[in-house]
Amino acid sequence: MTARFGPAGNGDDFTLAGLKHTAEAPAWLRTLGLSAYEYQCGRGVRLNEDTAAAIALSAMQNDIAVSVHAPYFISLASAEEEKRDNSLKYILDSAAAVSMLGGDRIVVHPGGLGGRTREEATALAVQTLTRAQRVLDDAGLGAVHICPETMGKINQLGDLDEVLTFCEIDERFLPCVDFGHLNCRVQGALNSADALVGVLDTVANRLGVERMRKMHIHFSRIEYTTGGEKRHLTFEETAFGPEPQHLAEALVRRDAAPVVICESAGTQARDAATLCRLWNEQKGVE
Repeated sequence: MTARFGPAGNGDDFTLAGLKHTAEAPAWLRTLGLSAYEYQCGRGVRLNEDTAAAIALSAMQNDIAVSVHAPYFISLASAEEEKRDNSLKYILDSAAAVSMLGGDRIVVHPGGLGGRTREEATALAVQTLTRAQRVLDDAGLGAVHICPETMGKINQLGDLDEVLTFCEIDERFLPCVDFGHLNCRVQGALNSADALVGVLDTVANRLGVERMRKMHIHFSRIEYTTGGEKRHLTFEETAFGPEPQHLAEALVRRDAAPVVICESAGTQARDAATLCRLWNEQKGVE
């Protein structure tokens, strides 16, 4: 098992390469030494079967692992039952989409606190995600991994402890640990390889070593304020972390082989390639 690296969607580099259609992305990513791609459904799942089939074929031919980012408007702990029910539909639609694309992971934002305490919101989100897994099982999509994501704004649901609580619902759940988001929440404290290793160890202690090794990761430098996340940056913008080198070191030290999706602002493909290169250097791979 080896780590896989790739971009979130199609950034500036994709356009500069003269590419227009996502079905062209897998072959191009292969030329960059990448092996993962996250299809973006943040504003809704709008994927027809023909497009999905073309992407899936190219991904298979180029050994690109495809995941899907579910809609941003999922709200697992909403005060409104209708919004929680709608969230189940968005998760189901995302799972169907990733299945058509030949992948098996969907990234899910937990949403806000819904006017509740963190403990109350976490408990309600656990109920919603338990229902979501049942919906996927009933639809024959039980092989799709729901990946709850750590969030970057302090007043959002989704700190590391909460995400790991969600993943304890079912062994098929995998955490999506966004190190940029976590760094925002702790106001820059993820400033060493040791700090990132500590996050990996926390995941392993709660979910087991194997789920830590194969978890989902988002990574980018992110500017933050006292409230948390402000905006995503590129690797060349170095005023804010976390440092790519630290991630590479941490993954190798813990023998982790996750899917790592880079969410840099427009340069996600080239920055994903940088992460891959740093990881290979740490592994001693030419």
